[in-house]
Amino acid sequence: MTYQEFDSFCASLPATTYVEQWGGAHVWKVGAKVFAIGGWEKDGPAFTFKATPLGFEMMKSAPGLRPAPYLASRGLSWLQRVDESSLSDQDLRAYLRKSHELVAASLTRQARQALGLAPPPATSRGR
Repeated sequence: MTYQEFDSFCASLPATTYVEQWGGAHVWKVGAKVFAIGGWEKDGPAFTFKATPLGFEMMKSAPGLRPAPYLASRGLSWLQRVDESSLSDQDLRAYLRKSHELVAASLTRQARQALGLAPPPATSRGR
């Protein structure tokens, strides 16, 4: 995946905004919260995304993936794909979509409504 393909895909997701920051990284946000980053790797394209805690634990040692610099070291469940060894472009798109969903679900109800996003899925809490 190129940065242009990455940017096009992230732009296709609901209520996203783009900003270039942190030394030229392609940063995508939903609301004011980051859900994807393209950049931070000198040897080729690298793509960073939020994962579930279980997904992070399962994938952090897979070839071509690593805990995301800066974010994972702070205890956050973020991964970075540095090559296609374990995660194809198609799979990367699915994880970027999931990252968007995870971050959007963490927004307040008021913020989600203002962005035109559906409410997060209901969770069962033993009721």
